[in-house]
Amino acid sequence: MKTDNHKFIVKRADQAEWTPGLRTEFEYRDLGIREATGNEYGAHVIRMADGGFKHATGRHSHTTGFQMIYVLSGEARFWIEDEGEVAVSKGDCFYQPDGLVHDALFMSDDCELLEITTPADFDTEQH
Repeated sequence: MKTDNHKFIVKRADQAEWTPGLRTEFEYRDLGIREATGNEYGAHVIRMADGGFKHATGRHSHTTGFQMIYVLSGEARFWIEDEGEVAVSKGDCFYQPDGLVHDALFMSDDCELLEITTPADFDTEQH
């Protein structure tokens, strides 16, 4: 079934564009899902910018209908509300419900994360 506001799109790895985003220590590669779905869904890869991870992001939450993180490479450590510290590495995946307070505590220099959200654009609130 074709959805009227969705369209086919392909983003080639050899043409990847990395841009600054929400956090200055990260770079983001938009995978085109926002464009393909009229902002209903978003998907991007997050990696460390030059200089690497310098400090925790601070406790914050996002207003999302869905937010999933898949670790493509490296390792990371997060503080998650009601869970405490959670370490993840290549191949691990986690889901963050709407409004879950969390904090990125550490990311290795080779860390890359795939983040999938709905909607593509969402609000972030510091706690």
